[in-house]
Amino acid sequence: MENVLEINNLSKHYGPLRAVDQLNLTIPKGKVFGLLGPNGSGKTTTLGMILDVINPTSGTISWFGEGNSHHLRKRIGSILETPVFYPYMSGYNNLLTVAKIKEVPEEKIEEVLQKVNLTGRENDPFKTYSLGMKQRLAIAAALLSDPEVLIFDEPTNGLDPQGIADIRKLIVAIANEGKTIILASHLLDEVQRVCDFFAVLRRGQLMHVGPVADVKNEVSTAEIAAADMDQLRKSLSEIYQVSKVSKEGSLFIIEIEENFSLAELNARLFEEGIAVNHLTMRAKNLEQQFLEILAQNPS
Repeated sequence: MENVLEINNLSKHYGPLRAVDQLNLTIPKGKVFGLLGPNGSGKTTTLGMILDVINPTSGTISWFGEGNSHHLRKRIGSILETPVFYPYMSGYNNLLTVAKIKEVPEEKIEEVLQKVNLTGRENDPFKTYSLGMKQRLAIAAALLSDPEVLIFDEPTNGLDPQGIADIRKLIVAIANEGKTIILASHLLDEVQRVCDFFAVLRRGQLMHVGPVADVKNEVSTAEIAAADMDQLRKSLSEIYQVSKVSKEGSLFIIEIEENFSLAELNARLFEEGIAVNHLTMRAKNLEQQFLEILAQNPS
C-alpha cells in the first residue's frame, strides 16, 4: 500500500516535557487515519510538526516519499483548532480571499460551497454562522486548492449532535473521492465511525496502531443468563472453550473461543438441564480496546 506520509522517530520537547516522544507512523494513501488519545496526548503537536508550524526537536517527516518541503505542503489542506475568518465579510468573500492567497480560480468557490452544503448562505456575514457552518466553511477553504491530503484537528469539537453528524458525513464523502484524511480526535465514536486506521497516543508516545476493522470484527465476549445463575456459573466453569466468567448486573459476561458458537454453548448447557433465557454476543468496540491499551500502560 502506497504511503503519503512517513514519520520517523519524531520528537518535540519543551524543556523536561516530552510532548511527542520518538513517534513512528506511516499514513496510507486514500484512507482516513485517526490519531486518538486523551487531551494532552500529543495529537495537535504531531499535526503541527507535520504541517511545519511547530519545529520538531528531532526526527524526520517525509511527504509522498519526497521529503518535507514547502512545495510538497501545497498538496495538503488543513484545519488546526478554531476556524479563523473575517467576521464581517461574507462566507463567499472569505473564500475569495483564501482563493487569491492560494492562487486558485474564483470559479472553484461555488464548487466547494456546494460540497460543504453552504449554498444559500454564502453571502451572509461569517459572524452569523453557527459553529457547524463555520467548520464547514473552514473545510471549504481547505478544499479550494483540491489537496491530496486533508488534516483535521478535532473537527467536531463543540458541535451539537446535528453538527457532528454533518461533519462526519462530509468527511466520509471527501474520503470517498479518494483523498487521504488525517483526523485527530479524543472522541472514540468519531474515529470508529469514519476512520480506516487509527493510532493511539498517550503522553506523546505511540501505544497502538492498526485497522479499525479489526476492532469492529473482533467478537470475544458474550452475555448470558439463566433462572439458576449459580448452576449456570458452575457449568460455564467446566466448559474449556469459556475462558472467563464475570458478573455484570443480572448477567454473566463470558469470554469464549472464536470457533465456539453460541448455538454450541446453548446446546451444551441444555444437555446439562440449564435453560438459558438470555444469550447474545457482545461486539468489541473501539472504546473497549482503547481502555485496554491504556490499562496495559498505566501512568
